Amino acid sequence: MEKKKIIIDCDPGHDDAIALLLAACSSKIKLLGISVSSGNQTIEKTSRNTLNICRYFDIKVPIAVGCSRPLVSEPMICEEVHGKSGLDGFDFPKYEDKFDSRNGASLIVDLLLKNEGVTVVTTGPMTNLALALRLKPEIVHHIKEIIFMGGSVDNGNVSPAAEFNILVDAEAAHIALHSGVPIKMIGLNVTRKVLVTDEIINRAFTIGNKKSIFFAKLMRVFLDNQKKAFHIVGAPLHDPVTIASLIDDSLVSYQSMNVEIDISHGNSHGRTNCDVFDYLHAPKNCLVGMNIDVKKFWNQIFNCLRSKSHE
Repeated sequence: MEKKKIIIDCDPGHDDAIALLLAACSSKIKLLGISVSSGNQTIEKTSRNTLNICRYFDIKVPIAVGCSRPLVSEPMICEEVHGKSGLDGFDFPKYEDKFDSRNGASLIVDLLLKNEGVTVVTTGPMTNLALALRLKPEIVHHIKEIIFMGGSVDNGNVSPAAEFNILVDAEAAHIALHSGVPIKMIGLNVTRKVLVTDEIINRAFTIGNKKSIFFAKLMRVFLDNQKKAFHIVGAPLHDPVTIASLIDDSLVSYQSMNVEIDISHGNSHGRTNCDVFDYLHAPKNCLVGMNIDVKKFWNQIFNCLRSKSHE
């Protein structure tokens, strides 16, 4: 079976880290490269985190440092969840900086022009992808689909209306949604169903290998920080759902609908307006995740943690 070719654009971030690990572990995925944006932390920290993850697990793909800020809005970070480093909870060895010479958008462009049928996965603000689409509009012919973690059919997580990844760069998300490329949205209404709990962390610790200890240590901080910030008993493991949905097409169920990004800079700025009931009779431009098989998801995560790859 031919592997699915993907590019990941991310802002690690605890959940981004697990998404990268899941992609690297899968025999069904060929990871072409990684572009990094600011988001969960500053670009200096998210790029360093990405390099550390890839060096620690011997993931040999180009890593390009992308945008340090959104297209229009002022930068935002999420230190209350991801900590001062953006990946608090795990101490990496000291690695020399060896990033790709291209910026994030240029890496996306180059990889797409050299390949056909590529899936672009974004697990942070979509700034790098939006710039790539503006720099070389012809790359749309090389993209099989875009899968993004962001938005929600219902409530946000940083405002009543908006989810973090979309709010940080709503204009970039607007560009991606209007690119004409098939696009799938994995929003909070799905990812809030896959919760990291104390039981999940304890299961990972008992495996006792390199990947499971990495996962457990990161998730300990991730859960504790979300308990403090949001007073919840389980931490939604957002970003890996994008990768898991590629590994198993039956994992997430979708509904085709019109989705528009609120770029008004008003109270609802960053909302993903999902026309679930087709009130507007507008063109259906997005497949929106509506449900997930939670058991299958955790089976994937633990199969990855137990596997011998990238040990």
